Amino acid sequence: MTDTAWRRSGDPLVVCSRGSLVELTAMLPASGRFVVARLDGMRMADTNQVFYDFSDALLFPSYFGWNWHAVSDCLRDLHWLAADGYLVIIDNAPHLLPGSLQDRHTLFRILARAVDHWASPLGQPEGKVVPFGVLLLCDREEETMHLRQDIARAVRNGR
Repeated sequence: MTDTAWRRSGDPLVVCSRGSLVELTAMLPASGRFVVARLDGMRMADTNQVFYDFSDALLFPSYFGWNWHAVSDCLRDLHWLAADGYLVIIDNAPHLLPGSLQDRHTLFRILARAVDHWASPLGQPEGKVVPFGVLLLCDREEETMHLRQDIARAVRNGR
């Protein structure tokens, strides 16, 4: 599997509308264990709910610290959920954290860093790249453009 299957035009997070055809088979390895975590942006109205939903979907360990650093650490570790690849799908992504642009941008940066982390063979078991993708789904095509711009600002300002 190549990195391009996960990232189109260099974007770490894939954003598309429900009407778009997403070929998930291109994102999944041909064989092996693959973890898919599906979350709902409508539910994640505040940071506590984001922490809870990610912890629940990816079975974060009991020592999870319920803060952004802990989310970042867990997304870049996942040893308790060993797999040949990971896919995080967030439905209703434009509705994520509506009350705090800062927290929303923090989440986008954390997700982008997790994608970059797993795409690098450095520090990975046996030095091999592990597919880790994030798919953000929107109801309408015009939402995708706004969300992509929002993600680009978040990632650009955070590096």
